Order: sequence, then structure tokens, then C-alpha cells
Amino acid sequence: MRHSPGAFLASSPLLVTKHVSARSLVSRPEIGTTANVVQHSTLRISQLVLDSPALILLRHGKKTLQSGQRRWSLQGGEAIVLAGGQTFDVFNQLSAQGLFEARWLLWDKSIIEAFEQGCREARPLRQAAVLRGAGREFHDSVDRAIEAVSSNAPQVPAEIARHRMAEVLVWLSLFDIALAAPQGATTMVARLRSLFAGSLSEPWTMASVAARLAMSEATLRRRLNAEGATFASVLTDARMSFAMTLLQSTDHAVTRIASSVGYDSASRFSVRFRARFGFAPTAIRGHRRTRT
Repeated sequence: MRHSPGAFLASSPLLVTKHVSARSLVSRPEIGTTANVVQHSTLRISQLVLDSPALILLRHGKKTLQSGQRRWSLQGGEAIVLAGGQTFDVFNQLSAQGLFEARWLLWDKSIIEAFEQGCREARPLRQAAVLRGAGREFHDSVDRAIEAVSSNAPQVPAEIARHRMAEVLVWLSLFDIALAAPQGATTMVARLRSLFAGSLSEPWTMASVAARLAMSEATLRRRLNAEGATFASVLTDARMSFAMTLLQSTDHAVTRIASSVGYDSASRFSVRFRARFGFAPTAIRGHRRTRT
């Protein structure tokens, strides 16, 4: 039997404290990825691409996402589920105590595919859904899944970890929310983003990518132009988007993050980052001036 999110409003809300956890970003092969995003500034981030379905638990602050004419807002203690293959404008605001913290959970494609087979009647989520008053048991289930992915839980066998990730999908199904596994890239821009994601520090060129895709440079350029994109714009956006993730969910120095996305010069990286997002990389961590 399915229930609407409203049916759970009487459940105990998630208790939010003033404590903020450390930034973290952990992936476990064939299980999933979890990240703890911490910001010390209120920031607006435009045109962020989300390739895979995700669940976000907002610990502190306020989060607003917009896609086209639709907008979703949530407060500390609430959650949002996002379908993959979406582009959002994001506005992260600090709480009254000056805090912003959000925990992300992403599933390995195989776990969603296996779950889909048993829930064929469910219609996959198209964009996003906010969960309010989901209750302590739901949040505990998410915490167990996060623990199973995290590197500090090697004692959790892969079979148990997959079960915990699937348990969260069961909870979502009770809210009448179903997730669809990411499909193969259908556009040239998506194909390039998928290719770049494997190694953003690699010195990608139009020639090397065209050869990898078994087509001429002219054909690659023409197909990108048809989608309103250029090779340089897709590569830069892929690098800057991942750099944003690293700045929000790790404590790596800007120089290290710049190197990990293909920039030998931290100052050049900072210029590109500011051009893409409108603020310096260090603004995410509460600094007003760029320091590298």
C-alpha cells in the first residue's frame, strides 16, 4: 500500500542541532556515493547538472532549487529527492546561526535497476520531490545507508551495504516516489560529460575526443553546434562543476582541487571558476578574497 508524504507528517521530525559535521566525499564501488556539503556563505549557483538520481538531507540552512518555472524549497531537517538528468539553479542560504550543511546520497546504477524490476507499476520521478516530516525511522534508514558507503564502515559487507541502499528506495516508494536508473547518454554534450568525468585532469583535446568517439573533428564540432555548445564550454563546465563538488564536500586546498580538474595554475583556475559561477572558489568556505 502506498502513502503520500502528507501521511507521515505526524511522525517525529528530524532533530537539528547546531553542530556541523566535517566535509566529506566518499564513493564505494557498486554501492554508491555520499557527500557532506558544508558552506559558510550564502551562495546562488546557476545551471548545475545532476546526472544521477540523488537524495539530499538538509541539516542546516535553507535550500532552493529551480528548473524552468518550477521551484522547490526546503528547511533544515527536510529532504528532497532529485531525478537524474536534470539541470537546476541552486540557492543555498545559511541558517540563523550562520550554518549550511547538506548530506547527499547517490545510488549505484545497478541498485536502482534491480529495485526497478520489482516496482514496475511505479512512475519514475520526473524532476524533484520534497519530503517533509518523513520521521525518525526514514532518517535512520538514510543514516545507515550513508554509513555503509562511508570509508569508516569497512566492516559492512557489500551485500549488506547494497541492502541498506535498497531500503532507502523502499522508503521512497512508500512516499510514491520511484527513481529511474541513469540511461546511456543521448546527446553529444552528455556523451562528452560522461567521457570527461572519468579523468577531468587529462589534457583533453578535440582531436583526442573525436578519435575516442570514432568520428572526425568536423562531425564532433557540428553535432555540438547543433546542441548550442562548444567543445571548450562542455569541458570547462564539467571541470568547474566537479570543482564545486570538491570545494563543498572536501577540505582540499584550492591548488589541489585545481590540479585535480586539469589546471596547473590555481590563479587561472580561480579566474575560470569565478567566470562560471560569479564568485571565487574560497567564497564557498567563507572567505571574501581568493586565496590560493
